[in-house]
Amino acid sequence: MLSAPLSDEFARRRERLRTLISTGPEPLDVFVVSDLTNVRYLSGFTGSNAALSIAAEGSEGDRICTDGRYLTQVAEQSGDLVAVIARNCTDELVGAAAASGATRIGFEADVTTVATHARLVDALEGRGQLIGRTGLVAELREVKDDAEIELLRRACAIGDAALAEIIADGVIRAGATEREVARALESAMFRHGADEISFETIVAAGANSAIPHHRPTPTALSDGDFVKIDFGAVAGGYHSDMTRTYVLSRAADWQREIYDLVSTAQAAGRAALKAGADLRGIDAAARSVIEDAGYGDQYVHGLGHGVGLEIHEAPGIGKLATGTLPSGAAVTVEPGVYLPGRGGVRIEDTLVVTDGEPELLTATDKTFTVI
Repeated sequence: MLSAPLSDEFARRRERLRTLISTGPEPLDVFVVSDLTNVRYLSGFTGSNAALSIAAEGSEGDRICTDGRYLTQVAEQSGDLVAVIARNCTDELVGAAAASGATRIGFEADVTTVATHARLVDALEGRGQLIGRTGLVAELREVKDDAEIELLRRACAIGDAALAEIIADGVIRAGATEREVARALESAMFRHGADEISFETIVAAGANSAIPHHRPTPTALSDGDFVKIDFGAVAGGYHSDMTRTYVLSRAADWQREIYDLVSTAQAAGRAALKAGADLRGIDAAARSVIEDAGYGDQYVHGLGHGVGLEIHEAPGIGKLATGTLPSGAAVTVEPGVYLPGRGGVRIEDTLVVTDGEPELLTATDKTFTVI
């Protein structure tokens, strides 16, 4: 069964959602959550088939639905909720809400297909109204609670320890392939306690380091290469994300120049992470450093993104971002400069925004390093 403190945390998250759906100009009677990540955030349930209904008038009306494969799991992970066993969970909960007298039934419009919507209309049987809403749970997930931040700390610490291990063991060396380094780092993350990896590890050497999201190949590392490593570990469902760039054996002046530029931009981006700061302004703080140095066209992505139960989640920090940065958000800061045919540098940290200085979760040294 869920431990009481964690069960209480999920209940508090549902209460925050209840406030959102029951207030405002168009309040709902019930909101049905079908995105599995959002179901996990609100209930702790990690099965592959589930939906959750949140009642506007009180927690006694909340239900979780899953199928018969997960009878034991739903009791263990979400024992504080009434469980409904069915195969088509979203349809089941919408129909149940209508049968109970709910007239305004919300659903996650941003994850519901046209075919599913047609089934939901059938499930209503002419009772009530379906109302699509977008981003309600994503809005809640932007601000991490204490339990989430602790899991993020753990995931980042696993990444730090794994990278330190493979450096100490001499894995990053001339003759090793990108793929060998990537697999060694992933194995180290599991040894240090990762539940899984955040995404396919990026190891990009030499000219490949100028490709922002290069996939590891049998390319061998060579002396004088930039070696860019972007990776993360998952702990309790929460993802870490970190990038470090090294030079192998010997460094050229142009490599030091590019590295120092990206390092300066990254420091400016971290310094701009203030609660309430404009998201575009945060991006501009780092981007202007690179643009002023004449490398604006070689910086081809946003400054960062939220991280949590998903590796990329709100808020996004970039030139087209809207809104402000909330206290409690966990975000990356990852500027880069990429010179096609030569090499590139990205430096990335995961941080938690506070009312003061942000908390740095990825502790691996960022000093220019020749391995």
